[in-house]
Amino acid sequence: MNHAVQTVFTPANTSHPLNYEMLKEEHEVAVLRVPHNPAPPTSTVIHIHSETTVPSHVVWSLFNTLFMNWCHLGFIAFTYSVKSRDRKMVGDLTGAQAYASTAKCLNVCTLILGIHVTTTLIILFTSSSMIIFQAISQMIKNLQGQQ
Repeated sequence: MNHAVQTVFTPANTSHPLNYEMLKEEHEVAVLRVPHNPAPPTSTVIHIHSETTVPSHVVWSLFNTLFMNWCHLGFIAFTYSVKSRDRKMVGDLTGAQAYASTAKCLNVCTLILGIHVTTTLIILFTSSSMIIFQAISQMIKNLQGQQ
């Protein structure tokens, strides 16, 4: 098989001299020419498995369990987080994603409920302290007025 580049335009078969555009066109034709190979073209396929990260929310669940465990939602969220982490270690990404989603919902509910209950308790404590302080000061004034 002859894969040599053949020139189409030479000074012998044309009446005008070669210019740059003609030479450039010859080069492009030579480069684009497909070689005649008897072997079929082969391709290589590389499968890249992407690491899908499934967050298990264990730290968040532990925080909610220790500090905002109203109605035991923090503990339940921690349980689902551990299940999610275990499923991820086994390789069950679908199960891990389901448990992680449940843990995230429980953590959000626990956090909102915890902030709400904590704020309510602070408001009740301060208002009741003020009411008790006013009642004690009124009693002292009444006792001083009787003497």
